[in-house]
Amino acid sequence: MALDAATLALCARELKTTLLDSRIDKIFEPTRDEVLLLLRTRTDTYRLLLSARSGSARVCLTGESFENPATPPGFCMLLRKHLAGGRLLDIRMEPGERIVFFDFQCVNEMGDLVKNTLAAELMGRYSNLVLVQDGRILDALKRVDFEDSAIRQLLPGLPYTMPPRPARPDFFSVSSAALVALAMQKDLPVADALMKSCGGVGPVVCREAAFRALGDSHRPANELTAAEQSALAAALDAIRDDHAAGGVPTAAAAPDGRPVEFSFTALTQYGPDACRTYPDFSALLEDYYAVKDRAERLRQKSRDLLKTVRNLHERAVRKQAARTEELAQSEASDELRIKGELVQANLWQIERGMASVTVDNYYTGQKETIPLDVRLSPSGNAQKYFKEYKKKQTAAKMLARLLEEGAREIEYLETVVYEVETASGEQALGEIRAELKSQGYLKYYKVRDKKQKPADFFRYRSTDGFLILVGRNNAQNDKLTLHTARGRDLWFHVKNAPGSHTVVISEGQPIPDSTREEAAQLAVLHSSQAGGAKVPVDYTFVRNIRKTGDLKPGMVLYDTYETAYITPDPALREKLRV
Repeated sequence: MALDAATLALCARELKTTLLDSRIDKIFEPTRDEVLLLLRTRTDTYRLLLSARSGSARVCLTGESFENPATPPGFCMLLRKHLAGGRLLDIRMEPGERIVFFDFQCVNEMGDLVKNTLAAELMGRYSNLVLVQDGRILDALKRVDFEDSAIRQLLPGLPYTMPPRPARPDFFSVSSAALVALAMQKDLPVADALMKSCGGVGPVVCREAAFRALGDSHRPANELTAAEQSALAAALDAIRDDHAAGGVPTAAAAPDGRPVEFSFTALTQYGPDACRTYPDFSALLEDYYAVKDRAERLRQKSRDLLKTVRNLHERAVRKQAARTEELAQSEASDELRIKGELVQANLWQIERGMASVTVDNYYTGQKETIPLDVRLSPSGNAQKYFKEYKKKQTAAKMLARLLEEGAREIEYLETVVYEVETASGEQALGEIRAELKSQGYLKYYKVRDKKQKPADFFRYRSTDGFLILVGRNNAQNDKLTLHTARGRDLWFHVKNAPGSHTVVISEGQPIPDSTREEAAQLAVLHSSQAGGAKVPVDYTFVRNIRKTGDLKPGMVLYDTYETAYITPDPALREKLRV
């Protein structure tokens, strides 16, 4: 659900209590729709996240670490210019609006004190961050011009105005009895009628009020009895009292543990076992949006690289198809040889200048007409067919080699696509870019930080106590299999699919079957077949693995191996993780 004005007001109240009089130490823009402010008080340092992402717009304190771009975006530089070192004077809200204003006292270029306001507009797909000084817009994270909106523009130099308000009254500005009366004018279920009658709260609050008063009933609001109207008004009063008391940050979870709704009041509609309370609203919002936001941040950072790798893969597939078709044509070269032999055997009846000749084909016993080049002599026509035959034979040999190389290239690029899709962060993407650069796929990529240490292998400990290492990308796969592992260690990889090399470090001890099964499951979980069942996994001792110079990173050869068929348990990764 989206953050409603009622919950946002309580969140802003908490932030004001914690952050008032703090100073901005640093400003970052990790992604194109998020800004991170590092604020220092006399005793603590806080990280304030302002997200204008449409699906998870919010303001809250965060403990999450972010990978920042090497070059700060323009809006980030503007914020640093006008807000760096500023003191937080106030955090305020307009009643019923999903806009939080952060007022800072700053020093301008002339050394004068000025008040700059950062407005966090958290309105779904219209979410934005706007920097305002003296009532005029300095700039916005997402500029809105006249083509985007004829009603309200957000451009540098324009006056900052509030968005138009809906005709509905605010949830807290009318009495519960008046709100029930408004809802009864609509021929809709009670929760929907409440939602259409007021603003400032989300659908989950309206459903909660209807559930507390009527249970699971879906009767229209205009059919409520007097007793039901009183019960609904009492439920609305109870929700208002919760809000006035500061609220109880609550999230309801699905059976798989994934949060599905949150609010400032208890969500009895989901049952007591499905609800969880939090110490503050920042913790609630971080937990609710964390997984989705991490995936979105990574998607933004990996989008261009993924597009490049997919284009490389598609081009390799097209090239392979063209070579296959050309090979099929080359395999029909025997017809050229036969025509050359027939012309050679019938030189006596061919004269220079003839466009064709009809001869007896002693292979089929039938007449055959053979085209001739009028510019060549009879023997020259025969030699022409023999030369074309030899050319096709040579091409067939080269195409067979190129097809083998093309198949390896397609397999390699499939692994890179998988790695980009499952990369854990900017560092992992940087390693993939460096690998593609070394293979000649990225010509203009420069490694920004050559001193940066590569990430370590994924580490797991089997229930029998054996260390299991898993590579994060092709370069790590080579390092793990060819340099880290030893001959008696056991190597695992999904069969004929992109995935990570997985090695059980034996330390000279025999490896039990239970550890082998866990390692095979980890090999599947770190592959493109993670969601499959009875996935084939090859395993062999590391001493049986070899690599030749023509193989791409992450690709190895092995002849002696066994295959297990594995249905993985997703919980095993967390269970065995070191």
